Amino acid sequence: MIRIDLHLHSTFSDGELSPPELVLSLKKYGVSVAALTDHDNTDGVKLFLARCRASSIKGVSGVEVSAAYGGVLHIIGYRFDLENKALRDALEKNRSARLERNIRICERLREIGFDITLEEARSYAGSDVVGRPHIALAMVNKGYVPSISSAFERYLARGAAAYAPRPLLPPEECISLLRAADGFPVLAHPLQTTPDLDDLPPILRRLKDAGLWGMECWFQGASLSVVYRCLEFTREFGLHPTAGSDFHGHSHAGKHVGVAVTEDLLPWAVFCGGL
Repeated sequence: MIRIDLHLHSTFSDGELSPPELVLSLKKYGVSVAALTDHDNTDGVKLFLARCRASSIKGVSGVEVSAAYGGVLHIIGYRFDLENKALRDALEKNRSARLERNIRICERLREIGFDITLEEARSYAGSDVVGRPHIALAMVNKGYVPSISSAFERYLARGAAAYAPRPLLPPEECISLLRAADGFPVLAHPLQTTPDLDDLPPILRRLKDAGLWGMECWFQGASLSVVYRCLEFTREFGLHPTAGSDFHGHSHAGKHVGVAVTEDLLPWAVFCGGL
């Protein structure tokens, strides 16, 4: 068995740790292969990869892209060309849409009676990339809600009082962009896309036809029965199973990095680019 983690977030999106701090945690928990997968942002990847090399960890370029869907559908891209212009432009467009959405969320919170500004949320971000977790943290620290999870449940999640949508690319276009950048597109945390796994096959068929390479089978909140079912789907649809903690920081549910998997889980020489 080896420990890997192919789903990590840093301060370059909505994580609490910087890329170097993440690598220290990876080293502490014996992780052998890792990918930084910030939301719509690759600015921290080069630093992350350099620190991985210095720590004898196989690092892989990564990004998590939100796609247009009825619920939540995130595509993670791995081992892509960081300088690919089309992909960089698309990620910049997604970040701009997120900024506009955050402005609307803060406006709605103030309408409800919560004195929350985008500047306050940015002070918790550690970078210029602000996400809903930073808004939630501002709400917690001002005493409006008891926890980040309650902020989402009551105000920030889809359908909640202050939620605001943002325009996103179709999942097929996300996959196409990653493929064109020589990347491996993977469906993240499938239970967030559909809580009923019986509804997953038509989604996987659609994404596989578009060029999907793999699917997360070990992810936060997945029971052993869910992992087994997801593995069955990867065999049925000819996809590669991957594993990740979706680690955001120690104040979130997933407090530790690393997932134990068999050493033959992935074609590592191909996946890691020969590192």
